[in-house]
Amino acid sequence: MPDTPKSDPQGSRGLRVPSGRLTRMARLGGLTAGVAGNMAAGGLASLGRGERPSMRGLLLTPRNITRVADELAKMRGAAMKMGQLLSMDTGDVLPPELSQIMARLRDDGHIMPPKQLKRVLEAAWGDGWLRRFKRFDVRPIAAASIGQVHRAQTRDGRDVAVKVQYPGVAGSIDSDVANVGALIKLTGLLPKGFELAPYLEEARQQLHIETDYAAEARSLQRFGDLLAGDGRFVVPGFHCDLSGPDILTMDFIDSRPIEDAVAEDQPTRGRIAADLIDLMLAELFDFGLMQTDPNFANYRYKPDTGQIVLLDFGATRVLSAEVADQYRRIMRAGLDGDRAGLVACAHEIGFLSPDVAARHADQITDMMEVVFGALTAQPHFDFADPALNRQMQAKGMALAEDGFVPPPLPVDALFLQRKFAGIFLLAARLQARAPVVEMLEHWISPSRSRPAP
Repeated sequence: MPDTPKSDPQGSRGLRVPSGRLTRMARLGGLTAGVAGNMAAGGLASLGRGERPSMRGLLLTPRNITRVADELAKMRGAAMKMGQLLSMDTGDVLPPELSQIMARLRDDGHIMPPKQLKRVLEAAWGDGWLRRFKRFDVRPIAAASIGQVHRAQTRDGRDVAVKVQYPGVAGSIDSDVANVGALIKLTGLLPKGFELAPYLEEARQQLHIETDYAAEARSLQRFGDLLAGDGRFVVPGFHCDLSGPDILTMDFIDSRPIEDAVAEDQPTRGRIAADLIDLMLAELFDFGLMQTDPNFANYRYKPDTGQIVLLDFGATRVLSAEVADQYRRIMRAGLDGDRAGLVACAHEIGFLSPDVAARHADQITDMMEVVFGALTAQPHFDFADPALNRQMQAKGMALAEDGFVPPPLPVDALFLQRKFAGIFLLAARLQARAPVVEMLEHWISPSRSRPAP
């Protein structure tokens, strides 16, 4: 769940970030109460017309959607981040009706007004901070839920990107997550028996990690070391003298949004997709360290060199050799058409549990076989073909309509599934074809197994 700032926020409005914990609690509490009031009023109106009120209909009114999205966008921090997570295309945890409320957060954005930005930078660098720069662009080049990014040039000639964390967001994570959880429960749209608490707790812990810019700096440097000899990727250099708990300064890399590569020819698009898939598999099976957020803004493209620029390492996660082995075995079973092996590995990872009904377990196994069948059907998988996505959506809808409630997944599996799905979506956006099975065979070879520590 990293905070990859949205590029080109020229239409964003300067709006002060609420920084006091009590202020943020009051605003979120007021938001929940306001939505509840709107729903109650709508329910009474329906009853007055002799109609039976629908929870979905009461919640998904333009007034409520606008109120929730606008308030979370104004607050930023964990409140806005939770909204973005609920609206992610890669997330299947919550019903689509609930995701609709938050979908606008992918486009809405506010920035700190210059006066508030100045106070944050003075607190970090002292009163004379501006004398350290030849140029500092007050208008950010990107802005998102936890911070915004400014381009600058230092007196000694370094061209840098300065990521500035919004004031107050780190100290308000616990209360923000609790209040957004209350808002979700208010909707009544969660499947019966679904346990939201574990997901909220993981979101809380992850958001604390994401606001730790010192930890992100270490991950940035670690990935820089891991990929130092790989000419396919560019990792920005870290500038320690201009960084701190709320500031992360790195090289500015001139590049374009990764989606712009859709204009390239098919071999180039296929190479970009293959490089991203190969990096993801290396993270799992070799590095034991994964940047777990597949947000498209985390990847940029340098047309002049063909390189992929990697950004935002706030959601970097250590993966054990045991987890890598579980995924190696489930991929091996899928590629071999070994249904019994798939079922055994699915239980081991946590996709299936003894509480899952037999018919639902069969349906889930069928879905896994559909995926591997599509991958093995051709040497180069065509991500532009929507057939697999449509099949999976139809089977997922059938599962939900049959009353399936997913068992609580282990955290590692949640993040891995999110990364897999996100890279798939990015490759589809690029309309790429890539030799997926060939790459999987390479990485799941027993000779590439990581020894357990």
